[in-house]
Amino acid sequence: MSLPENIHTEFHRFLLADEKSRLLGQRGVVAWMIGLSGSGKSTVAAAVERALHAEGRFTVILDGDNLRSGLNRNLGFTDDDRRENIRRTAEVARLFASQGVITLVSLITPREEFRAMARDIVGEAYAEIYVRAPYEVCAARDPKGLYQKAASGGIANFTGRDSGFEEPAEPNLVLDTAAESVAECAARLVALLRERFTLPAE
Repeated sequence: MSLPENIHTEFHRFLLADEKSRLLGQRGVVAWMIGLSGSGKSTVAAAVERALHAEGRFTVILDGDNLRSGLNRNLGFTDDDRRENIRRTAEVARLFASQGVITLVSLITPREEFRAMARDIVGEAYAEIYVRAPYEVCAARDPKGLYQKAASGGIANFTGRDSGFEEPAEPNLVLDTAAESVAECAARLVALLRERFTLPAE
């Protein structure tokens, strides 16, 4: 989509991404964590952030519920609203990554077309992390009471029940939270990120 004639971007006048990366001592990356509600996305993201912080890495978490309390509070859960929720989040994640920030996104992102859009917006910094847990396991955990509410008809378009979830075909990493501990999942994601946040070449 072309920009309106009255929009004139200023990116060319700002510091380059490599300059920001050298200042921070790391390269920006976006770990886009997808999976059902209750699969453990936010829990693993928090553990990864603490581990990286202990190593002196600068991180930010973009959590779906947090974003819906502010930036995306006007959006519901129809396909169009989910698409816009993901588009906005991807644009923010891209901005953080372009400044050298290790960015952890925790968003259900139920359909491949939504992930393709996020991947296209973020670009080469994008890494797709599938936080996998069966619907039954997530329902048993039900940390927010959403599954019980959905079962009684209190939530429309609930992912995995009324609205489908498409498993990713080729994620960069699969974290099986039904079989692995939070610590194990976090360690594997940190290992993947270490490969991606090396300093740019001098």
